[in-house]
Amino acid sequence: MASPTVSKTPSVSKPQPLRQDADTESSTGAASTIDIEHVPVNDDPRQWSPARKTTTLCIVSLATMMSALASNIQNPSNSLIEVDLHATSSQISWTLAAFLIIQGNFPLLWSAASEIKGRKPVYLVASALFVVGSAALALSKTIEVMIGMRALQAAGSCAAMSISAATLADVYDTHERGTTMGIFFAAPLLGPALGPILGGSLSQAFDWRASFYFMLICAAVVFLSFLVLFKDTYRRERSLTYCSALQRLLTSKERVRSPNESIIVGHESNNDQTPVMDVEKQLQPLDVPDHISTVTSTPGLDDVKLSLRDINPFPPCFRILSRKNNVLILIANGLIFGFTYCLSYTCSRTLANAYDYSAFSIGLVLLCLGVGSIAGSVLSGRWSDRVLAKMIEANGGKWHAEMRLESSKLAMLWLPPFVVGYAWVCEKHVHVAVICVMLLLIGFSSIWMYTSTLAYLVDANPGRSCSAVATNSSVRGSLAFVSVLIAVPLQDVLGDGGLYSAWAGVMVVMELLVILVLQKGESWRKESEERELNTK
Repeated sequence: MASPTVSKTPSVSKPQPLRQDADTESSTGAASTIDIEHVPVNDDPRQWSPARKTTTLCIVSLATMMSALASNIQNPSNSLIEVDLHATSSQISWTLAAFLIIQGNFPLLWSAASEIKGRKPVYLVASALFVVGSAALALSKTIEVMIGMRALQAAGSCAAMSISAATLADVYDTHERGTTMGIFFAAPLLGPALGPILGGSLSQAFDWRASFYFMLICAAVVFLSFLVLFKDTYRRERSLTYCSALQRLLTSKERVRSPNESIIVGHESNNDQTPVMDVEKQLQPLDVPDHISTVTSTPGLDDVKLSLRDINPFPPCFRILSRKNNVLILIANGLIFGFTYCLSYTCSRTLANAYDYSAFSIGLVLLCLGVGSIAGSVLSGRWSDRVLAKMIEANGGKWHAEMRLESSKLAMLWLPPFVVGYAWVCEKHVHVAVICVMLLLIGFSSIWMYTSTLAYLVDANPGRSCSAVATNSSVRGSLAFVSVLIAVPLQDVLGDGGLYSAWAGVMVVMELLVILVLQKGESWRKESEERELNTK
């Protein structure tokens, strides 16, 4: 056992965080002074060189692009799969729905594991599953096997979708996240943009299995990138999940008051970790009552043992869902996501049935949706940071997370009219060039909204960004699952005109939810923080 040594604070430069709103500080007392995102750590990812940060951004962007590519590369080939595997339209819908429901909910497990074991081990395990699932899909002989392997492929690919935003939160500070998120989110949008054209061209040149052989190669490249080039960004001192595990271990140990009330920490000094005393100082206002005697011997961070409770994905999810502002934004994000998946799927059917387009031609048309989404993501990220900076300056240098949503107002005016326009140009079977324009505009405006709301979720949940993104993935995946299952029956009954006129109304509801959080979210967060503080 290491001999007891008096802990010392490591010499680590600390980034200057944005100042929280003064009202928030007064309402939550001492607890609000704790900035979990800026606890000093060695090898701080936010102090890395621009080259290292860019490498990290490129790797996680590649992984998310491949994950998104896997979700819809099949769409142009659905008719070919239906014939080759003797499947029904309902079974084809299930191959898409199974992917979406697993992709949406499995991240809860990946997220919880990444907050205990780190980002890199989770990326590697998930990428290996991605490889196996893609290989099995390429060799599938029945539609039932294909449905099951699509689920496995989704389980492996979805880790990147859920953890990447948290990885970037590890690396980039708050004032940089809007631009970074905009650039990053262009990658998973590039996947849906390229997916149909790649899937269509490969299927037309070879057969539908070629798409999944292509995904196998992509999954292998992702795995090797994480294995060789990726440096873990996770720092347990900045994880509320890990710190909660540490707290449970500390409170389970016997507390003995020393005569001098001095704190001796029973672990060797290590340049790769922050001493426990510093973490305790960060946690004490939240977790350690003042009347408890000072700890005279505590385990080091490496002594925290994993348990089933530590990797239970549901408590972090429930904490995110316990806040009203989070719930409304999660619903808004889910509605946008469900809409875009329904749009991509039904547009493929319309082009195949009404326009008699080939798989390659369908991919070309759907490319417009992806191009609009990429442009909207990049531009909205920069606009979000610009609006945020102006609002902070006008507010005397103080900020609150809801300021991030202000930039979404610009897209609110245009999204519902664009959806209505698409509805009726499809219904009347006008020239496909008009459909391409409407898809471009819908992609631009819908993702403008989504980029702002996703950045808000990260900003509004410091220390729990990974759990927030995973919960968002679960909600949006579940709503996309429902939207894909009901898309064909509704399209057959209502036509494109009725279906997307209804979706335009849903988009109006989504925008009202965002406006409500913009107006009330700050006060709701304060109430939640006070409630959580009182239950400690």
